[in-house]
Amino acid sequence: LGRGSAKMAASVSHPKPWHGIIHLLIFVWYMFTLCYNCSQLISSRHPGTQSYGGRWKYLTFINLVLQTVFFGVCFVTDVTQLFPLRVVSSFLTKLRNVLFSVLAFPLGSFVFLSFWSIYLYDRELVYPKRLDDIIPVWLNHALHTVILPLVLVQLCLQPHQYPSRKKGILGLALFIALYLAWVLWIHHVSGIWVYPILAHLSSVGFVVFLAASAISLAPLYLLGEMLSHLRWGGDLNKPVLAPGSSGSKDSKRGKKKKKI
Repeated sequence: LGRGSAKMAASVSHPKPWHGIIHLLIFVWYMFTLCYNCSQLISSRHPGTQSYGGRWKYLTFINLVLQTVFFGVCFVTDVTQLFPLRVVSSFLTKLRNVLFSVLAFPLGSFVFLSFWSIYLYDRELVYPKRLDDIIPVWLNHALHTVILPLVLVQLCLQPHQYPSRKKGILGLALFIALYLAWVLWIHHVSGIWVYPILAHLSSVGFVVFLAASAISLAPLYLLGEMLSHLRWGGDLNKPVLAPGSSGSKDSKRGKKKKKI
């Protein structure tokens, strides 16, 4: 193994108990944020929750649910690695890797960057001032700011095996295509645009805006891959042996034979 690959393998083969503690704390934070966001206190006053599609028309909310599920998977994976549950642990590790590389990092980064860039240009296009009386400041930052530092914490905490770039970007593109189709369907059925900025665009501007938003996710996917490589080294597209796997046992036997 090269130095970077050995670093990744060592992190996987020796899971740290404090990883589970960090993941549990982040999961609890997201659960609290999700529950508060869905509370009657917010729902009864937020105009978007009463219209077609409810909260599920907002990428911010979908990302919130995604991050909650992801860190829940991370915590459960940490727990299974403490017990002789190789099949379950292997499956959850693969699921964690796919969720992080294809969705959690690029979408979390996109929500952060797109929201604050438009907000700083003209907040009325994405987050009208009237929402300040409905959504507390801390909740706004929980939805649009804290998500980026938390995925960066995860990137530094554990290595993630990335799929091939073709498969990874294709999976992300499929998700975005489905979401854009959902946005168009909502407008077709209800006549409302999910985001105020869409109502101010011409037909050409609308197409350009959606295309630019979708295309910008590919560089974010590559950014996650690059940062992971800088942090962990090695080949992120090659599987890292999980603790107790047959591959790791074979490598140990090979080392013993070489010593003999």
